[in-house]
Amino acid sequence: MSQTAVQEVTKSRGPLNGVDTPTLFATIDAVRGNPPLAKFQFRATNRWVSGTHSRGTVESFYGAGSEHPHKRTFTLEADHPAVLVGGDNAPLPVEIVLYGLAACITGGIANIAAARGVKLTEVESTVEGDMDLRGILGLSGEVRNGYEKIRATFTIKGDAPAEKLRQIVEQSRARSAVFDIITNAVPVEISINAE
Repeated sequence: MSQTAVQEVTKSRGPLNGVDTPTLFATIDAVRGNPPLAKFQFRATNRWVSGTHSRGTVESFYGAGSEHPHKRTFTLEADHPAVLVGGDNAPLPVEIVLYGLAACITGGIANIAAARGVKLTEVESTVEGDMDLRGILGLSGEVRNGYEKIRATFTIKGDAPAEKLRQIVEQSRARSAVFDIITNAVPVEISINAE
């Protein structure tokens, strides 16, 4: 079946897995016809609370040619556990990265499965990252500051053969923004306002 035929079948079927597939395909068609609509800018702010604890907010983003407020302001927190001189008030920032990877691939799985007409019954994942803290502690210039290796395991169940379910996960990984951010160097500029 051609991609156009799959899209037409999906559009006529309606939402699946909580994904509004007609709107998903309408968005793809709109961006295909007007590529500047694909330019987005996401933002987060963060404020130190105490010790290693900080609190951030996500309120709005730019995309599809205009500003968009979220339905509500989202609050995110990060801290270090006691063994790393923190108060353990929230996950470590490096744990939030692992969650971001899992959540990004999971969201993609839901979209791709819906687009392919696959009804999901379960998607779960475990993501682990190995880190040698000698880098961030300044004890070794030969040990990187970040993860040495990340492993993700996905369990997916639905009304399709196992091979098709595996293909859905693989396509989601291939299209995951967070996977791309983690596995490719992203230029980062830091500005400092000191008073």
